[in-house]
Amino acid sequence: MKRLLFIATILILFVCTTAFLQNEEFSIAQLRELYSSDQSHWPKPDLDEESKAGFRDIGYLGRPVYPTSNPYSAEKEKLGKLLFFDPRMSVSKQIACASCHDPELGWGDGKRVAYGHDRQNGKRNAMTILNTAFYNELFWDGRATSLEDQSGFPVKDHVEMNTDLTIMVKNIKAIKGYKDFFNKAFGSNEITLERIQQAIATFERGIVSTNSRFDAFVRGNKAALKDDEVMGLHLFRTKARCVNCHNTPLFSDNKFHNDGQTLLGSKFEDLGKYNVTKNLKDVGAFRTPSLRETNITGPWMHHGNFPSLRDVIEFYNLGNPVALQKALQSKIPDSLRTPKSAILRKLNLTQPEQRQLEAFLKSVSTQVNKINPPILPD
Repeated sequence: MKRLLFIATILILFVCTTAFLQNEEFSIAQLRELYSSDQSHWPKPDLDEESKAGFRDIGYLGRPVYPTSNPYSAEKEKLGKLLFFDPRMSVSKQIACASCHDPELGWGDGKRVAYGHDRQNGKRNAMTILNTAFYNELFWDGRATSLEDQSGFPVKDHVEMNTDLTIMVKNIKAIKGYKDFFNKAFGSNEITLERIQQAIATFERGIVSTNSRFDAFVRGNKAALKDDEVMGLHLFRTKARCVNCHNTPLFSDNKFHNDGQTLLGSKFEDLGKYNVTKNLKDVGAFRTPSLRETNITGPWMHHGNFPSLRDVIEFYNLGNPVALQKALQSKIPDSLRTPKSAILRKLNLTQPEQRQLEAFLKSVSTQVNKINPPILPD
């Protein structure tokens, strides 16, 4: 009997000790040492089971890989830049890609939703094109599978540039000054839709974040982050649970999640990926945006309704409540009332912790990129 009691006591002590180690609290100095060293020494992240498959931790981003079907050349990138800034791609000849993706506004437009043809309001926030080279699918709903594919959507959208793609190609062909640029980029002056898309994609693929202070820190510069930012990094991976969706060096899992912002029955209603797939499981699912450069790419969320990072943090801290009233849903089919992702839950972050998390997110951003618009060919 005494032997059994002894064994039971040892087991209890083991369990308690293990629990203590798993919930160990670190000092700022310890966290600074751990996170600025090899990732194998980092504290264990707080992950749900559904986030573990294929999980890669946050870290240094590096440079993009160009596809073999559209290899990089400086001439092609230069041509792509010209086309990106050329408003003659649109029916009004007043709207360019750069109209909604301004380099001085974090390659977005700073608006809740973008303005398009005839000053029409779009339905979604214009996503930054920073780091789009690292996405598997483009747009909030994933309707494009490559940057080459993506470049045609805004041109033909009647709310955006409102131009038939064949007419757009005809308009570019009519600009004699483009022939030499196409010849240098592709070996002949033939102007085709495929070449236009490849050139624009090559330009966009090179728009990548410069090294942030976070990148310097995880590569060994222990002084690159302030104390609050170090603590915010730890919260990001643990108590705040951000890393469940915002993982990999891109700070995005390249997946789609229902974040409770479908807003059914309201003027902001958006069914997300369902609009593309018509699969009910995709109702309300939106692509996880990268958090790199997030400090300079607001307003936030697919509808642009959150004017500050603090608003976003508080929203998730409250358990990401589904912002729908029953009155709004009275005429909504039950099939569309899909639940938000189980990953999202109340976090109970204190005010100081929210400030630390915000400080960390700002450390993953760099300064606004200012470039001179090119002189367009005649």
